[in-house]
Amino acid sequence: MDFNNPGLSPRFTMKLQCEAEVINRMLPTYGVRSRGKGTRAVLSIGRHLDKTTTINNVYLMICTLRDKAGSKYKLKENIEQFFTRFVEDGKATIRLKEPAVDVCLSKADANNLKNFLSAARLAHRGADLDTLPLSTLTSVRARDVEKPKSKLTITSKKDYPLTSGFPYSLEQLQVSYCKLSRVDMRMLTLKKLRKLDLSNNHIKKLPATIGDLSSLAELILHNNHLESFSVDLCLSTLQKSLQYLDLSQNRLHGLPAQFCQLRELVHLKLDDNQLVRLPFRIGRLSKLRFLSAARNQLPYLPSDFRKLSLENLDLSGNPFSHPNPLDHTIQLKFPLPLLEMAARTTVNHRIPYGPHLIPAHLCHDLEVAKTCDCGKACLNFFIQTCVDMNLHLVSHTVVLVDTMAGTEAPVQCHFCSLTCYSEFLDKSLQRSTR
Repeated sequence: MDFNNPGLSPRFTMKLQCEAEVINRMLPTYGVRSRGKGTRAVLSIGRHLDKTTTINNVYLMICTLRDKAGSKYKLKENIEQFFTRFVEDGKATIRLKEPAVDVCLSKADANNLKNFLSAARLAHRGADLDTLPLSTLTSVRARDVEKPKSKLTITSKKDYPLTSGFPYSLEQLQVSYCKLSRVDMRMLTLKKLRKLDLSNNHIKKLPATIGDLSSLAELILHNNHLESFSVDLCLSTLQKSLQYLDLSQNRLHGLPAQFCQLRELVHLKLDDNQLVRLPFRIGRLSKLRFLSAARNQLPYLPSDFRKLSLENLDLSGNPFSHPNPLDHTIQLKFPLPLLEMAARTTVNHRIPYGPHLIPAHLCHDLEVAKTCDCGKACLNFFIQTCVDMNLHLVSHTVVLVDTMAGTEAPVQCHFCSLTCYSEFLDKSLQRSTR
């Protein structure tokens, strides 16, 4: 907002909740220092009858828990300077001429603070009072100046705030058993939110704007009606913040390849969905330590699964079968097409690429290139089979996969050539004859 050309939101009222400290600029003259610490306050701008002149003037009133009745300061032609360098951080200072005090504001909502300062400037300039939505200068209630809430739990539809909104200071918000069919967009303005629990609702789709919650570390969506997890969320700021994600008891059939961009994930719950596959590049989730995908429809695990390093793994209740390495799919051409050879070379030699160099669909193909048992890449031409893997190779603790105390599950394998596949078969035969 341009403070030289202030404008006010039509829905704005001249009240501001923040921390405030009033510093007398004459104190250093007497060798006295201020506390340097604000206290929770409600600031208002409104009319007040000046007893000496019997004229209605516009005043700034500051109310605190100790002074609920408030202290008033005249605004018209009485502001010496505004200090707004850190207004985006919710901080500003209003320097008054008489009395010689600085009103230091902090921990305010940035947008509300900008509007409030604009109103104060208009009052200082003597703007027409009819154009200002002035507040009533009355005492405040104790709850208005108490420490702002950082945590809110709502577990009943009757307690859901339809008109009052959510406190901007929230860091943890739980809204469960409220039969929400969509995410309330008001929640997505809570920039300090670190934990959002929307479990046990009827949500079918997640808005991409959840990705604007740059501090969000925990997202709990247990027992909803989700059918997909959007690519936009995978590519949002959640990449840098999200550590805990609970998507259990939904209606997911799959997750996008870009899901593995959420590389800060430590805890992932996917139980009781309809998943027929896990993300192809799941091995990129290098910080993942707790993974549960029990009671889904997984026939096998992706080859990248072998790169995980977990503390706890639960894949029970999936229709895994014991694979036969000889049961394979061959998708090879001799000689290999030029596009396949170029793609393999690009991946194997880590040659930089991007949509500014090659078509976007080729970039996507390179992102999901398969890795042969020999370590080299293959794109669209390969031999595919499944082999059993003991899950203890990737996790310290494993929940039994079946009722026979098994801890093995089939993992996809890809081979870039007949030579690699035959070498794999030779090794498998040697192990089976020992």
